[in-house]
Amino acid sequence: MEIQAKTSDRNLLLELSGDIDHHGARNALRELELAIDAALPKKLVLDMKNVTFMDSSGIALILRAQQRMNLLDGGFLVCNVPPQAKRVLQAASVDRLVSIR
Repeated sequence: MEIQAKTSDRNLLLELSGDIDHHGARNALRELELAIDAALPKKLVLDMKNVTFMDSSGIALILRAQQRMNLLDGGFLVCNVPPQAKRVLQAASVDRLVSIR
C-alpha cells in the first residue's frame, strides 16, 4: 500500500495504490494522519483508482480520514473507487456516511 500526497491551496489529494488490507492499513493510517497534520487541508480527496484490493481495513482508513477532516471543519471526498472496494463500502453502508464519486 502506497500513498502519494499532493497539496495545493489547502487542498490535499491522497492517491492510494496497492492493497488496503490488515498489513498495509496500519502504515497507511499513519501516513494519512501525517499528511493531514502537515497540510491542515480545507478539503481532502482520497483517490482510489490504483487500489487493487480492499477489506474492512479500508473502511477504517476512510472513516478515520473523515473524522480528521470533521475536526478541521473540512470537506472530504472519496473518488475513483474500484468495483471490489465499492462493494465493500456498500456492504458496510459507508457510502451513506461518506461522499463517494
